[in-house]
Amino acid sequence: MNLTLKIWRQKSKDDKGQMVEYKISDISPEMSFLEMIDVLNNQLIEKGEDPVAFDHDCREGICGACSMYINGEAHGPGRGVTTCQLHMRSFKDGDTIYIEPWRAKAFPVIKDLVVDRSAFDRIIQAGGFVSVNTLGNTLDANAIPIEKSVADAAFDAATCIGCGACVATCKNSSAMLFVGAKVSQLSLLPQGKVEATKRVKNMVKQMDKEGFGNCTNTGACEVECPKGISLENIARMNRDYLVASVAAD
Repeated sequence: MNLTLKIWRQKSKDDKGQMVEYKISDISPEMSFLEMIDVLNNQLIEKGEDPVAFDHDCREGICGACSMYINGEAHGPGRGVTTCQLHMRSFKDGDTIYIEPWRAKAFPVIKDLVVDRSAFDRIIQAGGFVSVNTLGNTLDANAIPIEKSVADAAFDAATCIGCGACVATCKNSSAMLFVGAKVSQLSLLPQGKVEATKRVKNMVKQMDKEGFGNCTNTGACEVECPKGISLENIARMNRDYLVASVAAD
């Protein structure tokens, strides 16, 4: 396959940045999208040019680090896949592919396709954990009966990998799908109910502080989420937040 790549190049967070065109040839349809960029980077290095900076880690669709906006879609064409799981057979010979970083105020560009997603980390630090004392004669977590429907809902929420596709896709750069998933995976289970009220208030407060937009129920976040996180988690978070606000009063 012969392709034209138009890639966002930005030397630093203070640089203006621009789209730069690259021609690449002999790309196998069986290559992953990241392998294709590896080929490009090897060519750039051989020419003495600066390779394209991008995040990646597991390359197995688990970590969510490989976040890219490809042809106007988070993680590119296809559903339920991250960028590292996207293969070049999804494109045609001669195609022009536009590759950009996430675009959100709360995700400032560090370099090229790499953005700072530490805002998610700070939201988790604000309440995305269980601090119940597990020392001493506590009941084994596996011995607590939980309805299968509840356990399944908690597990589905826990599959969120924090890639940020929901934020990048949302017209308001909202992080409510991410926060809703993190609130749900804990608040649905007995171990997380102890501090559920405090958790949802703290995480929503931090989300707003980071500069994420609000949700207007467009649903683009659920469509582009590589793990198919449901909008039901946003509704659950809103209900929990309302209850927490009333309880505080």
